[in-house]
Amino acid sequence: MDILFEVKGLDAWYTKDKKILQQLDLDIHSNQIIGLLGLNGAGKTTFLNVLSGLHNDYDAKKIKYNQKDVKLRDNQFKKERYIVFSEDDSFGYFNFDEYIRYVFKTYKKDFDKDYVDELVHKFNFENYRAVMIKDLSMGNRRKAYLITGFALKTKLLLLDEPVNGLDFQSTEVLYELIIDYRKYGTVLFSSHVLESVTLTSDKVIILEKGNITKSFDKENINPENIRSSLDFEN
Repeated sequence: MDILFEVKGLDAWYTKDKKILQQLDLDIHSNQIIGLLGLNGAGKTTFLNVLSGLHNDYDAKKIKYNQKDVKLRDNQFKKERYIVFSEDDSFGYFNFDEYIRYVFKTYKKDFDKDYVDELVHKFNFENYRAVMIKDLSMGNRRKAYLITGFALKTKLLLLDEPVNGLDFQSTEVLYELIIDYRKYGTVLFSSHVLESVTLTSDKVIILEKGNITKSFDKENINPENIRSSLDFEN
């Protein structure tokens, strides 16, 4: 598989004398599902926020996208990625249909109404399309952003704890969509739920104290191997 995104020597901080990420290296391949595991405070959300361009207190020896040097806040690179944050209060006064059409327009992509309607149905979201995002429950707000992300089909889809707030049926739908996303691009998602990565991922990486300490390829992804590397709670 071709390398889609490459980062070498990544440091990130909130106060510079206390780094959250330290000399982190990661290659992300095209059409790959990568699960990111780590205990609270390991740096998962900070890492995804850096990649999304939201967190700007970082430095890196090298960042490349499609073999070319890139800045994470470049407008062109922004259109190659979409992130579903673990907590998101943005666009609260938009309803879902307004929000998703705004996102498609911003990304300059053709709006695929049939596929959006299919995703809305799968997530049992039909009754909430006209509700302002700020008035949705946490679970339904998460569905609104997930539907948008999967419908947009960017080359790089970033998901921060996507299972949080979802009911059982929606969680099953999420797993199916993550697995199916290889047809469109790459998914990098963080989770504290072991099941979510073992059922979907081509590669699992373990983040501890701001660095990747272990990784598992497809043939070695199983609960026993991962639990032996770190004491996770399901």
